[in-house]
Amino acid sequence: VQLQASGGGLVQAGGSLRLSCTASGRTFSSYVMGWFRQPPEKEREFVALVSRNGGLTYYADSVKGRFTISRDNAKNTVSLQMNSLKPEDTAVYFCAASERAGRGRSDYDYWGQGTQVTVSS
Repeated sequence: VQLQASGGGLVQAGGSLRLSCTASGRTFSSYVMGWFRQPPEKEREFVALVSRNGGLTYYADSVKGRFTISRDNAKNTVSLQMNSLKPEDTAVYFCAASERAGRGRSDYDYWGQGTQVTVSS
C-alpha cells in the first residue's frame, strides 16, 4: 500500500490542524493505521492508532484529549484532527499502516512521506 500525507502547515499555539493520509490499493481496511511524528533532532514517536474498522483508538499521553484519529475505509483515508496545538507538537508527521497493530515503529510496514507541522508560540 502507498500512503500520501497532507495537511501540515504553520499554526499558532492553541490553533488546530487536520492531517489526512490517503492510501492506494484495495486492502486499506485490512490495516491498522497509525500516526507518528518526529520532532527536530529527536526520534520518531508514536502519536495515535485506529483499528481496522475504526472502532478502537489509542493515543500517546502527550496528545490524549487534544488529537483525534479517524478513518474512512470507503475513501481509503485516515485523518488526525489536532486541536489546542502546542509548540512541542512541532514535528514531521507520518502516517503508517500495520498488519499487526502496535505502537512501535517496527510494527508498521508502510509509511507515508511525512508532512511538516509547525506550531509557533
